[in-house]
Amino acid sequence: MPALLETTTQRLHRIALDKQVKGRVPGLFAGVLRAGGFVWQEGIGSADVTVPQVRPTADDQFLVASNTKTFTAVLVMQLRDEGKLSLDDTLDQHLPEVAHGGVTVRQALAHVTGLQREPVGDVWETLVNPDREQLLAGFNDAERVHRPHQYFHYSNLVFSVLGELVARIDGRSWWESLRARILDPLEMRRTTVGPSGSAVTGYYVPPHTDVPVVEPVLDLKALAPCGGLASTADDMARWSSFVASPVEEVLAADTLAEMCEPQIVIDRERWAGAFGLGFMLIRSGRRTWVGHTGGMPGHITGLFTHRESGTGGLVLMNTTSAPDPAAFAIELADHVVEHDPVLPEPWRPGPPVPEDLAGLTGVWYSEGVPFVFSVKQGRLEARAQALPEHKPSSVFEKVDTDVYRTVAGREHGELLRVTRAADGTVTKMNWATYLVTREPFAFGQWL
Repeated sequence: MPALLETTTQRLHRIALDKQVKGRVPGLFAGVLRAGGFVWQEGIGSADVTVPQVRPTADDQFLVASNTKTFTAVLVMQLRDEGKLSLDDTLDQHLPEVAHGGVTVRQALAHVTGLQREPVGDVWETLVNPDREQLLAGFNDAERVHRPHQYFHYSNLVFSVLGELVARIDGRSWWESLRARILDPLEMRRTTVGPSGSAVTGYYVPPHTDVPVVEPVLDLKALAPCGGLASTADDMARWSSFVASPVEEVLAADTLAEMCEPQIVIDRERWAGAFGLGFMLIRSGRRTWVGHTGGMPGHITGLFTHRESGTGGLVLMNTTSAPDPAAFAIELADHVVEHDPVLPEPWRPGPPVPEDLAGLTGVWYSEGVPFVFSVKQGRLEARAQALPEHKPSSVFEKVDTDVYRTVAGREHGELLRVTRAADGTVTKMNWATYLVTREPFAFGQWL
């Protein structure tokens, strides 16, 4: 991977340093990732304020907190792909002791169940979390504060129950399932439940003094599936790479893409954010960033990935009150994508055009709109002449003689049927049943 421009690295340093200074963050680690590795990384401040000269490193653990939810969500989708559940199953189909009938797995992944945010009881005051038995009992007593799908309503309670769902279906604890199904295959050796080994100290910096206070490390117990993981920058770089380009051994690429489809808008005022199946989707200018944030006492973190370019932004901060981790991570990575993009691959000739596609190329019309059909690398594509550059072309795959399935772009999933004259000349096509002809026609004029 080519090195970043010096002007780019200087700007990234300034962004990170500005956040650390203005946010009064004792220590942070920030990085920008491509192809699973850092193209820029920096530790600023102190991993432990009693040893101020020791900066956080890429191998120091932070509590990544609610970034854990993305791992739990992938576990759920693995079980779905294995046929062990459906996203439209209700939780009580797999957890019979659970009340609140009608709550589906899909709703739980997207935070649209309408159920309350936290377990019953003031857990953030007592700092005592429920065990698995108490979690499910408390779930039954939880309040439904909204109708399902009425609003995005974040729920640590519901995501913790998804962890119990994984354990029940997979026949082992959530942690054992996570380690075997995700962490080991991706070689994320420094990701654990709670800190283990070299870890930063978490602090709270009071508003009217500059003397950090050490925060406690909590035992989340049954809430671990919603926020219990500690991890390192190096391990989270692997996770960013997975989000950009999934390892089939862990999750099919189509399934990860499905997880990144918006289920509900989370920024109702400006429509700059949505939630998929376990992932936040944040729009910045022309780009959408996929990831999550995390917050625990003494730790604020964020990891967001631009899947199209494979670029990720990571921030790990050892403080309770910190700059917005999503905005921070995205600002770093967005700057790299905008000002230091990956160079395109050189153009290369394609193979000979298949005989059955030769008569389909050129300009065609549908609903009065001109489309250019072309063959690239042996595959049929179509693109409206007025389509904005950032919109993808439609791509087709052959499913039968003169029948093609749209596998990307406009009319994704629909069929393209080709009609030929007796001599083999293409006379018309029907795309999602709409007429496609060489000359523009009004509706009904072709008949």
